[in-house]
Amino acid sequence: MPIVVVGNVFVDIKGFPDNKFIPAGRNAGSVEIVHGGVGRNLVEDIANVELRPRFVSMVDNTAEGAEVLHKLQNHKVDTRYVAQVPDGMGMWLAVFDNTGDIVSSISKRPRMDAMLELLEQQGDEIFRDADSIVIEIDMEKEIIKKVLSFAEKYHKKVFAVVANMSIASLRRDFLQSIDCFVCNLQEAGILFAADFEELEPEALGQELVERIRSAKIPSMVVTLGSRGAVYADMEGNYGHCPPNSVRVRDTTGAGDAFCAGVAIGLTYGKSMSEACEIGSRLASSVITISENTCPRFLPQELGLDVDVE
Repeated sequence: MPIVVVGNVFVDIKGFPDNKFIPAGRNAGSVEIVHGGVGRNLVEDIANVELRPRFVSMVDNTAEGAEVLHKLQNHKVDTRYVAQVPDGMGMWLAVFDNTGDIVSSISKRPRMDAMLELLEQQGDEIFRDADSIVIEIDMEKEIIKKVLSFAEKYHKKVFAVVANMSIASLRRDFLQSIDCFVCNLQEAGILFAADFEELEPEALGQELVERIRSAKIPSMVVTLGSRGAVYADMEGNYGHCPPNSVRVRDTTGAGDAFCAGVAIGLTYGKSMSEACEIGSRLASSVITISENTCPRFLPQELGLDVDVE
């Protein structure tokens, strides 16, 4: 049975300077165009652990959209529920500095009407046999409501990730129905209207317990970049997952890979600590390359006892 990912597809245009980045100057460097989007990245990361996920999404009805589908199918993603429609993909333009950090970006979101229609018509067959569900929590409200209703109907765990926290923060009530929400430190600050930047991991873990209890969010994982990640739940459990030390090329997609690892681990019986370790392993493999997704792993390499077709 598959993990079902509900999310968007983007085309990412990324610029890298050859030398130190000068914000107000002309920077010589390289420009790369790759397939991206939080949902698309997640489903390919899961597929790269040989887990045959199912993708609910949209692509343009163009050659570019067909290329996205072809690549996902080559990675053994079930794309039967990806609609091909005009303006079905978003676009993200990003500029990086010479350390691999993003210094500026602009994004254009896709239209999501076709995804809601697809869920209304085929939702039962999409979710009935799912192992779990991963969703972008900042999509249209009706899409989120529809997915959560199927999750409740078929008793499926739901894990959430975010692409735009400013939008997601307006939908905090949905997080009460999510088994685990994964975001970064800045996004957690927006969600709780607080500044966590100066907190050490131990103090952040304690703070998260109180925050999610008050907000009635079952559990959260907050990524800290070079400091790893902190997790906490409503029962008062919390902990710190240290990072893997690697040379950074491009941080794009690292958070998506981390979320994919957490969702995989929690879906297949791992503890929160163990799931975060899987997430850290996948994320660290992404930031050493310019691609948005991790290379291939076998489940057994990540300590997973899952049969692979």
